[in-house]
Amino acid sequence: MEESFVYILASQRNGTLYVGSTSDLIKRIWEHKNNVIPGFTSKYNVHQLVYYEVHQTIMKAAQRERRFKNWCRKWKLNLIEKNNPTWRDLYDEICS
Repeated sequence: MEESFVYILASQRNGTLYVGSTSDLIKRIWEHKNNVIPGFTSKYNVHQLVYYEVHQTIMKAAQRERRFKNWCRKWKLNLIEKNNPTWRDLYDEICS
């Protein structure tokens, strides 16, 4: 089975957040960072990968994405703070 991912992007620390899921995390984040697909992330400059999870299937990643989207903002901020307290962009980590 191919790994899939759910991820959170931010415009800056405590800024605008975006939640998504994908089967190719490096490609998808690159697309966000380079505004390849017009939409929310390009409009609001939400390009910093601050959190991600690995799932066994795209279905599980999509289910988790829907759960995240139903979470209040405070819960998402707490999740990011717990796992990435400096809000560093994780993109370079996943590329190496």
